[in-house]
Amino acid sequence: MQNHEASILRRARGALITRRAMLAGIAASLTGCMSPASRPDPVTVPGAMRPDPHLARMYAAMPQERFPIPAVDVTQVDPRYLRQEVSDPTGEEPGTIVVDTSEKFLYLVREGGRALRYGVGVGREGLSWSGRALIQMKREWPRWTPTENMIGRDPSLARFAGGMEPGLQNPLGARALYLFENGRDTLYRLHGTNEPWSIGRAMSSGCIRLFNQDIIDLYERTPTGTRVFVLDHRSATASAPSVGEVV
Repeated sequence: MQNHEASILRRARGALITRRAMLAGIAASLTGCMSPASRPDPVTVPGAMRPDPHLARMYAAMPQERFPIPAVDVTQVDPRYLRQEVSDPTGEEPGTIVVDTSEKFLYLVREGGRALRYGVGVGREGLSWSGRALIQMKREWPRWTPTENMIGRDPSLARFAGGMEPGLQNPLGARALYLFENGRDTLYRLHGTNEPWSIGRAMSSGCIRLFNQDIIDLYERTPTGTRVFVLDHRSATASAPSVGEVV
Protein backbone atom coordinates (compact mmCIF):
# COMPACT_ATOMS: atom_id res chain seq x y z
CA MET A 1 0.00 0.00 0.00
CA GLN A 2 2.79 2.41 0.87
CA ASN A 3 4.57 1.69 -2.45
CA HIS A 4 1.32 2.32 -4.34
CA GLU A 5 0.78 5.69 -2.59
CA ALA A 6 4.40 6.67 -3.25
CA SER A 7 3.95 5.88 -6.96
CA ILE A 8 0.83 8.05 -7.14
CA LEU A 9 2.66 10.91 -5.44
CA ARG A 10 5.59 10.66 -7.87
CA ARG A 11 3.25 10.76 -10.88
CA ALA A 12 1.41 13.78 -9.47
CA ARG A 13 4.68 15.65 -8.92
CA GLY A 14 5.82 14.78 -12.44
CA ALA A 15 2.60 16.12 -13.93
CA LEU A 16 2.96 19.37 -11.93
CA ILE A 17 6.54 19.89 -13.12
CA THR A 18 5.51 19.25 -16.73
CA ARG A 19 2.65 21.76 -16.46
CA ARG A 20 4.95 24.41 -14.98
CA ALA A 21 7.47 23.89 -17.79
CA MET A 22 4.75 24.14 -20.41
CA LEU A 23 3.41 27.40 -18.94
CA ALA A 24 6.93 28.83 -18.72
CA GLY A 25 7.52 27.97 -22.37
CA ILE A 26 4.30 29.68 -23.41
CA ALA A 27 5.21 32.81 -21.41
CA ALA A 28 8.69 32.91 -22.97
CA SER A 29 7.31 32.63 -26.49
CA LEU A 30 4.80 35.42 -25.89
CA THR A 31 7.49 37.69 -24.46
CA GLY A 32 9.72 37.06 -27.46
CA CYS A 33 6.94 38.08 -29.85
CA MET A 34 6.17 41.39 -28.09
CA SER A 35 7.38 44.42 -29.99
CA PRO A 36 9.21 46.98 -27.78
CA ALA A 37 6.97 49.71 -29.19
CA SER A 38 3.70 47.84 -28.60
CA ARG A 39 1.42 48.39 -25.66
CA PRO A 40 2.12 45.72 -23.03
CA ASP A 41 -0.82 43.73 -21.77
CA PRO A 42 -1.33 44.31 -18.03
CA VAL A 43 -0.70 41.33 -15.80
CA THR A 44 -2.65 41.38 -12.56
CA VAL A 45 -2.64 38.69 -9.88
CA PRO A 46 -5.77 39.16 -7.72
CA GLY A 47 -4.81 40.14 -4.20
CA ALA A 48 -1.08 40.09 -4.98
CA MET A 49 -0.65 43.87 -5.35
CA ARG A 50 -2.43 46.53 -3.34
CA PRO A 51 -1.86 50.17 -4.31
CA ASP A 52 -0.37 52.47 -1.72
CA PRO A 53 -3.29 54.67 -0.55
CA HIS A 54 -1.25 57.86 -1.01
CA LEU A 55 -0.27 56.89 -4.55
CA ALA A 56 -3.82 55.90 -5.35
CA ARG A 57 -5.01 59.37 -4.26
CA MET A 58 -2.23 61.10 -6.19
CA TYR A 59 -3.20 59.31 -9.40
CA ALA A 60 -6.93 59.13 -8.75
CA ALA A 61 -9.60 60.02 -11.28
CA MET A 62 -10.19 63.75 -11.79
CA PRO A 63 -13.91 64.10 -12.59
CA GLN A 64 -13.81 67.87 -12.01
CA GLU A 65 -11.72 68.44 -15.15
CA ARG A 66 -13.27 69.80 -18.35
CA PHE A 67 -12.81 66.29 -19.74
CA PRO A 68 -12.92 63.89 -16.75
CA ILE A 69 -9.60 62.09 -16.39
CA PRO A 70 -9.57 58.40 -15.43
CA ALA A 71 -7.39 57.08 -12.62
CA VAL A 72 -3.98 55.57 -13.30
CA ASP A 73 -3.60 51.98 -12.14
CA VAL A 74 -0.37 52.49 -10.19
CA THR A 75 0.04 48.74 -9.70
CA GLN A 76 0.86 48.56 -13.42
CA VAL A 77 3.53 51.32 -13.32
CA ASP A 78 7.22 50.93 -12.56
CA PRO A 79 7.53 52.80 -9.20
CA ARG A 80 10.52 54.75 -10.55
CA TYR A 81 8.20 56.68 -12.84
CA LEU A 82 5.72 57.79 -10.18
CA ARG A 83 5.98 61.34 -8.84
CA GLN A 84 8.37 61.56 -5.89
CA GLU A 85 10.83 63.83 -4.13
CA VAL A 86 14.49 62.88 -4.51
CA SER A 87 17.95 64.32 -3.95
CA ASP A 88 18.57 66.80 -6.77
CA PRO A 89 21.05 65.28 -9.26
CA THR A 90 21.15 68.33 -11.55
CA GLY A 91 22.85 71.14 -9.65
CA GLU A 92 20.48 73.67 -11.26
CA GLU A 93 18.86 76.60 -9.44
CA PRO A 94 15.58 76.01 -7.60
CA GLY A 95 12.59 76.44 -9.86
CA THR A 96 14.39 75.04 -12.92
CA ILE A 97 12.99 72.10 -14.87
CA VAL A 98 15.53 69.56 -16.09
CA VAL A 99 14.53 66.89 -18.61
CA ASP A 100 16.74 63.79 -18.82
CA THR A 101 15.53 62.08 -21.98
CA SER A 102 17.98 59.22 -21.52
CA GLU A 103 16.68 58.17 -18.10
CA LYS A 104 13.06 59.19 -18.88
CA PHE A 105 12.88 61.60 -15.92
CA LEU A 106 11.85 65.22 -15.50
CA TYR A 107 13.11 67.09 -12.45
CA LEU A 108 11.65 70.23 -10.89
CA VAL A 109 14.48 71.55 -8.74
CA ARG A 110 13.52 72.60 -5.21
CA GLU A 111 15.29 74.26 -2.31
CA GLY A 112 17.67 72.37 -0.02
CA GLY A 113 19.17 70.08 -2.64
CA ARG A 114 15.88 68.36 -3.40
CA ALA A 115 13.83 67.90 -6.55
CA LEU A 116 10.46 66.58 -7.63
CA ARG A 117 10.96 63.79 -10.12
CA TYR A 118 8.34 62.81 -12.68
CA GLY A 119 8.45 59.88 -15.06
CA VAL A 120 8.17 60.80 -18.75
CA GLY A 121 7.78 59.16 -22.12
CA VAL A 122 9.94 60.39 -24.99
CA GLY A 123 9.12 60.57 -28.70
CA ARG A 124 11.28 61.27 -31.73
CA GLU A 125 10.49 65.00 -31.49
CA GLY A 126 11.52 64.84 -27.84
CA LEU A 127 15.00 63.78 -28.91
CA SER A 128 15.38 66.36 -31.67
CA TRP A 129 16.24 69.33 -29.48
CA SER A 130 18.32 69.93 -26.37
CA GLY A 131 19.49 73.03 -24.59
CA ARG A 132 18.06 75.81 -22.45
CA ALA A 133 14.71 77.49 -22.96
CA LEU A 134 11.87 79.24 -21.18
CA ILE A 135 8.25 78.23 -20.75
CA GLN A 136 6.66 81.09 -22.66
CA MET A 137 3.13 79.68 -22.97
CA LYS A 138 0.91 77.40 -20.89
CA ARG A 139 -2.35 75.89 -22.06
CA GLU A 140 -5.11 73.91 -20.39
CA TRP A 141 -6.62 71.24 -22.64
CA PRO A 142 -4.62 72.49 -25.67
CA ARG A 143 -5.21 71.85 -29.35
CA TRP A 144 -2.66 69.57 -31.01
CA THR A 145 -1.13 70.22 -34.42
CA PRO A 146 1.23 67.59 -35.89
CA THR A 147 4.57 68.78 -37.20
CA GLU A 148 5.53 68.46 -40.87
CA ASN A 149 7.87 65.62 -39.94
CA MET A 150 5.02 63.75 -38.26
CA ILE A 151 2.78 64.19 -41.31
CA GLY A 152 5.64 63.06 -43.55
CA ARG A 153 5.94 59.83 -41.57
CA ASP A 154 2.18 59.36 -41.30
CA PRO A 155 0.21 61.16 -44.05
CA SER A 156 -3.09 60.30 -42.31
CA LEU A 157 -2.24 63.01 -39.76
CA ALA A 158 -2.71 65.65 -42.47
CA ARG A 159 -6.39 65.86 -41.46
CA PHE A 160 -5.21 67.50 -38.22
CA ALA A 161 -3.03 70.12 -39.95
CA GLY A 162 -5.43 72.78 -38.69
CA GLY A 163 -5.30 71.41 -35.15
CA MET A 164 -7.07 68.67 -33.24
CA GLU A 165 -9.77 69.62 -30.76
CA PRO A 166 -8.89 69.15 -27.06
CA GLY A 167 -10.09 66.09 -25.21
CA LEU A 168 -9.02 62.76 -23.80
CA GLN A 169 -7.97 61.55 -27.26
CA ASN A 170 -5.83 64.62 -27.94
CA PRO A 171 -2.11 63.64 -27.84
CA LEU A 172 -1.24 66.72 -25.73
CA GLY A 173 -3.52 65.59 -22.92
CA ALA A 174 -4.77 67.87 -20.17
CA ARG A 175 -2.01 70.50 -20.14
CA ALA A 176 0.91 71.68 -22.26
CA LEU A 177 3.97 73.81 -21.52
CA TYR A 178 5.54 75.42 -24.61
CA LEU A 179 9.31 75.96 -24.74
CA PHE A 180 10.82 78.99 -26.45
CA GLU A 181 14.52 79.66 -27.08
CA ASN A 182 15.54 83.30 -27.60
CA GLY A 183 11.91 84.16 -28.27
CA ARG A 184 11.40 81.46 -30.89
CA ASP A 185 9.17 78.42 -30.53
CA THR A 186 11.30 75.28 -30.29
CA LEU A 187 8.23 73.14 -31.15
CA TYR A 188 9.17 71.29 -27.95
CA ARG A 189 6.35 70.57 -25.52
CA LEU A 190 5.95 69.17 -22.04
CA HIS A 191 2.45 67.72 -22.06
CA GLY A 192 0.01 65.15 -20.78
CA THR A 193 -0.78 61.89 -22.48
CA ASN A 194 -3.80 59.73 -23.26
CA GLU A 195 -1.47 56.70 -23.22
CA PRO A 196 -0.33 56.31 -19.58
CA TRP A 197 1.33 52.99 -20.40
CA SER A 198 3.87 54.92 -22.52
CA ILE A 199 5.55 56.60 -19.52
CA GLY A 200 9.13 55.38 -19.19
CA ARG A 201 9.21 54.33 -22.83
CA ALA A 202 10.48 55.71 -26.14
CA MET A 203 7.67 56.26 -28.65
CA SER A 204 7.59 57.00 -32.36
CA SER A 205 6.20 60.54 -32.17
CA GLY A 206 5.71 63.36 -29.70
CA CYS A 207 7.79 65.40 -27.29
CA ILE A 208 7.90 64.85 -23.54
CA ARG A 209 4.74 63.27 -22.12
CA LEU A 210 3.69 62.86 -18.49
CA PHE A 211 0.71 61.25 -16.81
CA ASN A 212 -2.17 63.72 -17.02
CA GLN A 213 -2.18 63.87 -13.21
CA ASP A 214 1.53 64.76 -13.26
CA ILE A 215 1.37 67.41 -15.98
CA ILE A 216 -1.47 69.09 -14.08
CA ASP A 217 0.70 69.06 -10.93
CA LEU A 218 3.71 70.43 -12.83
CA TYR A 219 1.55 73.03 -14.59
CA GLU A 220 0.37 74.41 -11.25
CA ARG A 221 3.92 74.57 -9.86
CA THR A 222 5.61 76.27 -12.84
CA PRO A 223 4.79 79.88 -13.86
CA THR A 224 5.40 81.34 -17.28
CA GLY A 225 9.10 82.21 -17.56
CA THR A 226 10.29 79.03 -15.84
CA ARG A 227 13.73 77.97 -17.04
CA VAL A 228 14.01 74.56 -18.68
CA PHE A 229 17.17 72.59 -19.40
CA VAL A 230 16.81 69.61 -21.73
CA LEU A 231 19.87 67.38 -21.54
CA ASP A 232 21.38 66.07 -24.74
CA HIS A 233 20.20 62.46 -24.71
CA ARG A 234 23.54 61.36 -26.14
CA SER A 235 25.44 62.78 -23.16
CA ALA A 236 22.97 63.17 -20.29
CA THR A 237 24.74 64.43 -17.18
CA ALA A 238 22.17 63.79 -14.47
CA SER A 239 23.31 61.12 -12.04
CA ALA A 240 21.73 57.72 -11.57
CA PRO A 241 18.18 57.83 -10.19
CA SER A 242 17.87 57.96 -6.43
CA VAL A 243 15.17 56.52 -4.24
CA GLY A 244 12.69 59.18 -3.21
CA GLU A 245 9.50 59.88 -1.34
CA VAL A 246 6.14 60.14 -3.01
CA VAL A 247 4.65 63.64 -2.69
